[in-house]
Amino acid sequence: MKKAVLAVVTAAAVGAAALVPSGPAVQAATDAAAASPPRGFGSALSSVQQTAWQTNASVNTLAVAGNLVFAGGLFTRVRPPGKARGVGDVARKYFAVFDRTTGVPTRFAPQVNGPVWSVATSPDGRYVVIGGDFTVVNGVPRSRVAMFDVASGKLVAGWDPVVNYRVAALKVSSSTVYLGGSFGSVDKVARSRAAAVSLNSGALLAWSPNANDDVHAIELSTDGKRAFVGGGFTRIGGRDVHALAMVNAATGAALSMPAAAAIPPKSEECDSRVKDIEVQGNKVFASNAGTLSVGCYDGVLAADATTGKLLWQSKCRGATEAIKAIGNWLYKGSHAHDCSADGAFPDKTGMHHFLVYSAITGKLGPWFPDATAGGTTLVGPLAFASGGNDLWAGGDFTKVNGVPQEGLTRFTNAPGGAAPARPAAPKVASARVNKVTIAFPTVLDRDNLTLTYLVYRGRTRIGSWSRTSNSWTKPTVTSVTDSGLTSGQKLWYHLEVSDGRNVQKSPSVSVRVR
Repeated sequence: MKKAVLAVVTAAAVGAAALVPSGPAVQAATDAAAASPPRGFGSALSSVQQTAWQTNASVNTLAVAGNLVFAGGLFTRVRPPGKARGVGDVARKYFAVFDRTTGVPTRFAPQVNGPVWSVATSPDGRYVVIGGDFTVVNGVPRSRVAMFDVASGKLVAGWDPVVNYRVAALKVSSSTVYLGGSFGSVDKVARSRAAAVSLNSGALLAWSPNANDDVHAIELSTDGKRAFVGGGFTRIGGRDVHALAMVNAATGAALSMPAAAAIPPKSEECDSRVKDIEVQGNKVFASNAGTLSVGCYDGVLAADATTGKLLWQSKCRGATEAIKAIGNWLYKGSHAHDCSADGAFPDKTGMHHFLVYSAITGKLGPWFPDATAGGTTLVGPLAFASGGNDLWAGGDFTKVNGVPQEGLTRFTNAPGGAAPARPAAPKVASARVNKVTIAFPTVLDRDNLTLTYLVYRGRTRIGSWSRTSNSWTKPTVTSVTDSGLTSGQKLWYHLEVSDGRNVQKSPSVSVRVR
């Protein structure tokens, strides 16, 4: 038998590559590529959801402290994964606490008489604070904000600021609890939609940015000197600023935030509001949801957390309600439907409710789990929280990756990831003497953009190729030639696709060598 020689048909490869759009569509998987052993996924997390209990209505807010996950929302009961409503459920009205390892609810079950819209924990994990529309907690008056001791699960006695309307945003430092929302006073003292109280006593503090519209998000710089405030306001801290502001964490005075200029000004046609803020090191990220007209800004931006200067901006369309930075990746929950402005998927290619960006470049990364969108928001994911190696997602979805799962789900960095789609049998032909051509298209993987394609003749591997693909462009087709074969032979070929951990094998197909 003649020695086999493999050649790549370059014309076919070049032609296939032309199908991939130019521009900053995707980000190489730098975090996971160096993992040993390979984890099977390209970003910090797998796209395969882990088991967690569900809720019977929307989860609006999440926080993590140690091995506990705190969830607030509109739900009144929780139930095991895989169960329909009413099957095996238990009462957890508006607020529930779950074991972060197992996803099972704990015995920490306060009685809250109204929806919870915000939750935050103290830096040491000792306290958890909830905000919302409630007025009674565990039978005790608590006006829209309450604090619990995490170890005991008990309401903290005597900590009882009186807020006159909804608290929709919370941030807790080592000494201060920052509040944001729709309120106009705290302890009968004027505080327009933003205020601060003492962590130890609940006493009202001087901080008063005085926003002229609702506040949806509050975060602090890592040194605690600056507060980042997001919402629908057009004036805050004594300055005309729309949607995103950086203010002094002690006085509430507005500081320069050039990145805010990337958000279009409020108009009769467009009202784009910051819905979530995330701080990581010296970067601050903000996500927006636009209202009033189609095409109103729904994107995500990154800014320097000291100077406020814009670092990068994504202009995907589709309201973005939640973001969370993990490693070099920024995860987002939205109903993104058009990212053509970023060089990615165009409109009418479906909704992408979970996405990830490189936190460094803003390019779309390799993570594509999916969820339904329901409730009143039609977004799906509404809240994120993480302990560093996982992502808890809450919202008004009822399915995740096609599996029934209502209100709450979680993703981790457990090795495995989603397997590539099973490839079809390669197309083989022998049009020239002693040669066989093998052609195969790329396939998709929910948490990898680049896969390895290996062609086998029987048990002999004749070559491997790295190819990148995504769901919004046509598959690329690679054509290769297996040379130096013996005329008249009947040979069998198959394709294997690998993400570094999972391997999918195609059916074998035969050809007789000319």
